[in-house]
Amino acid sequence: MAESLQQLVLDTLDVKSTIDDTRLLTIPGQSQPAASHEDQITILGALNSLLSREMIVYETHEISSHALTAEGSQIVNEGSHEARVWAALPEKGQGSPLTPIQLKKQVGDETAKVGQGRAFKNGWIGKEGDGLVKLTATIQDVTQIDLQEIASTGMLKAGEKTLADLRKRKLIVQRKGQWFTVRKGSSFSTSTAKPETDLTVDMLTSGAWKTSKFKKYNFDAEGTPTEGGALHPLLKVREEIRNIFLEMGFAEMPTSSFVESGFWCFDALFVPQQHPARDLQDTFYLSDPKEALPPEPEYYKRVSMVHEHGGFGSTGYRAPWSHAESSKLLLRTHTTASSAHMLYKLAAKCRGEKVVGDADEFAHGVSTTDDAEGKEQDDGFRPAKLFSIDRVFRNETMDATHLAEFHQVEGVVADRNLTLADLIGFMRVFFNKMGIEKVRFKPAYNPYTEPSLEIFAFHPMLDRWVEVGNSGMFRPEMLEPMGFPKDVRVHGWGLSLERPTMIRQVILCAFSMDYDQPRLSSRYGINNIRTLVGHKVSIEGIESSPAVMF
Repeated sequence: MAESLQQLVLDTLDVKSTIDDTRLLTIPGQSQPAASHEDQITILGALNSLLSREMIVYETHEISSHALTAEGSQIVNEGSHEARVWAALPEKGQGSPLTPIQLKKQVGDETAKVGQGRAFKNGWIGKEGDGLVKLTATIQDVTQIDLQEIASTGMLKAGEKTLADLRKRKLIVQRKGQWFTVRKGSSFSTSTAKPETDLTVDMLTSGAWKTSKFKKYNFDAEGTPTEGGALHPLLKVREEIRNIFLEMGFAEMPTSSFVESGFWCFDALFVPQQHPARDLQDTFYLSDPKEALPPEPEYYKRVSMVHEHGGFGSTGYRAPWSHAESSKLLLRTHTTASSAHMLYKLAAKCRGEKVVGDADEFAHGVSTTDDAEGKEQDDGFRPAKLFSIDRVFRNETMDATHLAEFHQVEGVVADRNLTLADLIGFMRVFFNKMGIEKVRFKPAYNPYTEPSLEIFAFHPMLDRWVEVGNSGMFRPEMLEPMGFPKDVRVHGWGLSLERPTMIRQVILCAFSMDYDQPRLSSRYGINNIRTLVGHKVSIEGIESSPAVMF
C-alpha cells in the first residue's frame, strides 16, 4: 500500500500542483476520505519517503480532536446512563414505582448510580412513595447525540464547556492530530522508482551507473550505535580511588601474587601463628604445591625470633615457632602481604644490600642521619608512598552480602618520625577527596599496627556515624626485623572496593581492615553483591550504569 499511496500523492500533484488538505485524499483500498488520525499517520509515512528523495515538500497543520472511551462507545450504542434509568421506570400514575433496589436489578449498579442523579437533575424522574417514576413522556438524550457527533467528526459544535464535561465524565479523551499541505519538490516526478543506494560492480561493468539515480547521503544522520564494551562499576570506582592516590603522589605497588606463603601473609606482619585468621574456615590453603620456597634466611631468623622470644623492645608471643605453618601456601587474605614485600625491598639499602627489583623507583628524596661527630650520613633509607587495589580471598559462605573473593584498597606511607597526628591529618585529606568531610577516630586493635584507629564518618541522612576505614602505624616488631632504622615509621590503612560501588553515597561506606563485606543499600540499584560480581551480573546494567564521581 505504501507505494500505491506515494503514487496517489504524485499523480494528484501532477494534476493540481498542490494538495491543500491531505484529509481530502482517499487512501487506496478505502472508500472514505482519510479524515482519521490513523489515516494521517499512514499518509505521513508516504510523505516522508517522498521528501527524502526531494520529490515533494509539505507543511504540517496541528489539530485537536476527541475520541470516545469504552464507556462513551457504550453510550453511543445503548444510550446514556440517565436515559436508560428513565426508560426503565413507569410513567407517573400508570404503574407501580420502582424502588432503587429494583432499579439496580434492571439496569445494573453503575447505570443506576450514575443515571439517577443526572435524571433527577434533568427533571426526567421523580419520587413517588418509596419508589421512582417518570415525570416526562419523552426525552432528548443529548449526551448520546453529542457522543455520536464526536465519534463521526472528532469534534463537537456545542462548544468547549460540553467537551470539558464529557472529559470529566471520562466519556471522551483529547488527542492531538495533524494534516498536511503538499507541494512539488525540486526532484518531482510521477515515477516512484527508488534511487540506487550502492554502486555495484555490475553497474560499473555495464555502464548503468551513468544513467542511474543515486540517493543522496545524509552526512548529518547519526550512525548505528556500536556494540562496544562497557566498564564494570567496580572498575569505575577503582579508577576514581586510583586517581586520588596518584594525585596525592603515591606509586602503585605490584600486586600480581595471588598466592602467598603464610610467612609473608602473616608472619612478616607480626600476626601470631595461633591467630584465628589462619584457620581453615577463614583461609584457602593450596593442596598442590603445599609449601613455599624459603625466604631470605637471616630475615626469616629475625622474624621467627621476635615471634617466639621477642626483640626490638618487644617480648614477642612466647609461643613455639612452626616452620610448617610459616611455609604453607595460601590465597592471600589481604594485599598487606604485598605491602610487606615492598617494605622489605625498601629496607634493602638500610641493610647494606643492593636494591631488589623495582623498590627503588617507589622511593622519594634522600634521607640522612647524624653520626656521633655530627656529620650527615646516608643510612640508605628513602621515604615512600605506596598504594594497591587488588583481589583478596576469604573462605566465606557466599550470600547476598558476602563473597569469597573481593577487593582491598590499601595505602602505605613510610618516613622518619611520623606520628599519630600525621596519620590522622593524612586520613582527613584522603577521605575528604572521597567526599567524606566529617570524620572522627576511635582506638582499635590490629596485630601488626600499634596504635590502630578505626575511622568513622557522620552521615546526615542516616543521622549517625558510620565506619569508613581502619588504619594504624606498623609495629616495630614488623619494621625493624626488615632492617629499617628505629626512627622510621610506616602508616598503613585499608578499605574495600565493593562497598563504595554498592552504596549510593561514598559517605555511606563501612570499610575496615578486617575486610567486612558490603551490607548497605545500593549505589547502582544493587542490594545483592552476587549481582555485582559473578555469573549473575547484568550486562545491560553494566552498559547503563552511571559514571562514578566522588
